Amino acid sequence: MFRSIGNAVVRHPVWTILAWLIAAVAIVATAPSLPSNSDESSFLPKSYESIKAADLQERAFPSAFTPSAIALYQRTDGGKLTAADKKDIARITSDLGKKHIDQVQKVVPGLPSKDGRYDLTLVQMDSKNAGQPKQADAAKVLREDVKELAKGTHLDVKLGGSAAQALDQQDSSKRGQALIGIGTFVIILVTLLIIFRAPILALLPLVLIGLVSAIANGLIAYATKLFDLQANSSISSILIVVLFGVGTDYFLFLMFRYRERLRAGDEPKQAMVNAVARVGEAIASAAGAVIIAFFALVLSTLGFLKQMGPALAIAVAATLVAGLTLIPAVVSLIGPKVFWPSKSWQQEPANARFAALGRGVQRRPALTAVVSGLVMVALSLGTLGYKATFDLASGSMPKTKESMVVQDEMQKAYSAGAAAPTDVYLSSTGGKPLDKAGFDAYAKKLGAVDGVATARMTQLNKEGTTADFTVTLKYEASTDKAIDTVGEVRDVAHSDAPEGTEALVGGMSSIYKDINTAVNHDYRTVFPVAALLIMVILGLLLRSVVAPWYLMASVGLGFGATLGATVWIFQEGQGHSGLMFMLPVIMYLFVVAIGTDYNILMIARLREEAREGRDPREAAGMALRHAGPTVAAAGFILAATFATMMLAGNALLTEMGFAVSFGIAVAAFVMSMFFTPSLTALIGHAAWWPGHGDRAVEAEVVAGAGSFDADPVHDHGRDAVAHDPSGRRG
Repeated sequence: MFRSIGNAVVRHPVWTILAWLIAAVAIVATAPSLPSNSDESSFLPKSYESIKAADLQERAFPSAFTPSAIALYQRTDGGKLTAADKKDIARITSDLGKKHIDQVQKVVPGLPSKDGRYDLTLVQMDSKNAGQPKQADAAKVLREDVKELAKGTHLDVKLGGSAAQALDQQDSSKRGQALIGIGTFVIILVTLLIIFRAPILALLPLVLIGLVSAIANGLIAYATKLFDLQANSSISSILIVVLFGVGTDYFLFLMFRYRERLRAGDEPKQAMVNAVARVGEAIASAAGAVIIAFFALVLSTLGFLKQMGPALAIAVAATLVAGLTLIPAVVSLIGPKVFWPSKSWQQEPANARFAALGRGVQRRPALTAVVSGLVMVALSLGTLGYKATFDLASGSMPKTKESMVVQDEMQKAYSAGAAAPTDVYLSSTGGKPLDKAGFDAYAKKLGAVDGVATARMTQLNKEGTTADFTVTLKYEASTDKAIDTVGEVRDVAHSDAPEGTEALVGGMSSIYKDINTAVNHDYRTVFPVAALLIMVILGLLLRSVVAPWYLMASVGLGFGATLGATVWIFQEGQGHSGLMFMLPVIMYLFVVAIGTDYNILMIARLREEAREGRDPREAAGMALRHAGPTVAAAGFILAATFATMMLAGNALLTEMGFAVSFGIAVAAFVMSMFFTPSLTALIGHAAWWPGHGDRAVEAEVVAGAGSFDADPVHDHGRDAVAHDPSGRRG
């Protein structure tokens, strides 16, 4: 099949390129805009208690005041607010309400802090559009207006709250995307220049993957709208890295094999056909593993991950098609001039370092397996200290952003949980009015929960069938203590609810509690499903039942090593309270799926070497010698491109950038280069049971040296014998 694809695109390169250009113009011109949502509650299904509570609140208390933005005032000299200052604050609050800003429904004064240094203006917005870009736009206008109204006073005013956080997150995301894009571009360009010393070859993947990126983004926007998926601004940053990182990997896989076939004496166009035939199966299998792993996120209960899965799968699928069609077409059209001005492509390099590493694995496979395995086991010990944090807003932007400064100052000036109180909604199950006589006792029981600062009944709906008990925690909403406390509040609220009533607990801590439950569900569902599907792909590629098991075990060790190292760096080294809650899921999928890419490339090459008649140990050594440079180059570029996410300046992308780049480095330079080939050498022919994928077929190796329509693996053996009797290839 891959030989047929290679023949088709090499025979019709211009038509192939035109088809891509037409598709790009059509998709980009007609694709809808990609929506974005930063509201954490929108990530959860309707079945979770916190979401049920939010729905009940909208029905029972449609006019209830829930601030979307908070203006925080303090004197410029840091002293206590004077009577004149309070008068200015009242004026600003009144004038702000008279401006009738879009999305703004109410503007009311807040409560001053106990120390008299802070005061608030509370702004309510349309709850139906919570987390949407239009509320971020409203926050931008509010921020400008409130600062303008405070001019000429002794007040310093800052805007915080969820709408302001959405605005700051949006701005931070744009800056992060620009830095990530520039960093990715520079890393790929410089690395390819060093590897090939050919400017055309260095620029080519950036141009071609840029075209693929435009198509992929359009297809993702279509899918998002068609299936009504949630979007998040962080996805765009991840997409840049996935498209350019994975795309460059596939470009390298193809170009290394194309160069190898030119050195073996193939005519240029035939060299590309042979390259696609040889490496096409490995690229397709590698991409298939990544696509399936990403699609496994559809099983997630979190909207953020549900949207990310198909988006990344579409991106990789587009990259795969480009790797098998667009790239071969363009390179075959240019021919060997793509390597200009370098002449090194004409001679096979000695590959002295990789040859030496290959000899080491060949001579001491047991020692290599033990040492590389122990390195990953030692790093995996760090996973024992893993903790999760659930504050997506502060995790997705720097602490210096204005909304984050407001959040920190409010926690110091007011009760830590005051900015995001917990609400217990007590409702009559039979539609009869609630017995008010029991309210005080119920509030007292809620207030007695360890970790609760205050609990009181704050409002009753018109029918008298639902009461709202506001519970203020002693801890900030996203902390582990707050999440544990809200779990106890739920227990008390449910068990002590009077007969004929039911209780629902809402608020941000309740949402984080449910997100934690959802993530734990994903660990039990997404992880095993993704692993099983990847194993099926490995089994089909290698025609083996044994190899997929130890390959996935090695990838599992790589995941453990990555998570452990990330815990040590960020929790122990930098003092973070925990890692972002979705990090292990994302890390698992990237490290497992992309780590499998390198395992596939190495094990497929090892099989080729074995089919030429080499014993398992020699085949492992030769595979490392010949596939090692490709894995090293691809691993370095992909790890470096993911590392550019650390330039975004926020905790989420910094942790993600480090974790995934470290995981890819482990996958490329420890797992696929040493652990996997040494294990395969030790297991020997049994690794390919029940098939005989590693057995040489002597008659086919010698016969039919002129035919290019035969099996590509056996054809590889014929070409090697015909052009280089020693069996050496570059």
